[in-house]
Amino acid sequence: MDQSVGIVTTEYATFDVELPLESGRLLGSPLTLAYETYGCLNSSRSNAILVTHAWTGDAHAAGKHTPDDRKPGWWDDMIGPGKVLDTDRYFIVCSNVIGSCGGSTGPTSINPRTNRPYRLNFPVIMVRDMVRAQKLLIDHLGLDSLLTVIGGSMGAMQALEWGVLYPETVRSIIPIAGTGRTSPMAIALNALARQAIFNDPLWKKGNYKPEHPPAEGLALGRAVGHISFLSDASMNLKFGRRFSARDGMFDFFGQFEVERYLEYNGRNFIDRFDTNAFLYLAKALDLYDVAWDFANREEALSRIDCPSLWFAFSSDWLYPPQQSEEMVTLLKKLDKPVEYHLIDSDYGHDSFLIEPEKFTPLISAFLDRLATS
Repeated sequence: MDQSVGIVTTEYATFDVELPLESGRLLGSPLTLAYETYGCLNSSRSNAILVTHAWTGDAHAAGKHTPDDRKPGWWDDMIGPGKVLDTDRYFIVCSNVIGSCGGSTGPTSINPRTNRPYRLNFPVIMVRDMVRAQKLLIDHLGLDSLLTVIGGSMGAMQALEWGVLYPETVRSIIPIAGTGRTSPMAIALNALARQAIFNDPLWKKGNYKPEHPPAEGLALGRAVGHISFLSDASMNLKFGRRFSARDGMFDFFGQFEVERYLEYNGRNFIDRFDTNAFLYLAKALDLYDVAWDFANREEALSRIDCPSLWFAFSSDWLYPPQQSEEMVTLLKKLDKPVEYHLIDSDYGHDSFLIEPEKFTPLISAFLDRLATS
């Protein structure tokens, strides 16, 4: 029977280095990464798996921090004894990316040059920068190789970058609900979220007080993003055209249930995420292109030496299946070992979080094959 990893603690690794960024700027020193680990490293140090998180995720992927926590980590369905990322077999690492607000260096951190929070003085980062920072952590943990790097959405981008940047380290990658480059539509949706925040008078060009964030703008920005994580089918299943029971249908300010849901989701979000961090990570998503600093995508993908396992979801309209299929086609053209599965799901982009049971057997089989190869 599947079990939990139990009570876990977030750890912090701080590096006395300046990290060169794709923008040409340097980040740090010091540079801090928050991370959690689950399971034990085997004697040959060959069973390590790196889990990479999505846009507003963090290092807390499994278990609970206290017995009273209402919810476990964001991928608890996947990580634990007897689960697909079996902590009886594997040593799992999950780190919070730079630019975020989950304990790693980001816009809320203290700028060592000024002794004040970075805010908008924090440099623009790219997904590739996140991965280079993760490599510092993996080296710090004494891991010469990773059995796989697995993640969904922005996590899929990181997994792909690991394959491109560090082919000598990764033995496989598993990008889930990802893309090789962000589409104009996805960028447009993030632009709306940005404008919602910029138009909030409390944003103050990023110089808001933490106790008085631009709550209205961030809640609306999150709602715009959240719509892209859903699908028409999932909205019909969850809400239909039901009108809120607390409102009159002909009350001008009355709301449908889907409206109340978006409002509730946005309000909860402002309590756990920093506005500037939200903006910096959105910019990193917009800038993502695996071909960055290469002649084209083929040149970038030619660096991948390991097997890759790709998943896309039928109702995902943020990173639709054809975007994963483009990558798979190019990898096949380059004669790289690649496996692809299109999963039928009504839950849109969030399918990888909501219905893991639809694809976890395929991951287990893939990892089993790696272990015997």
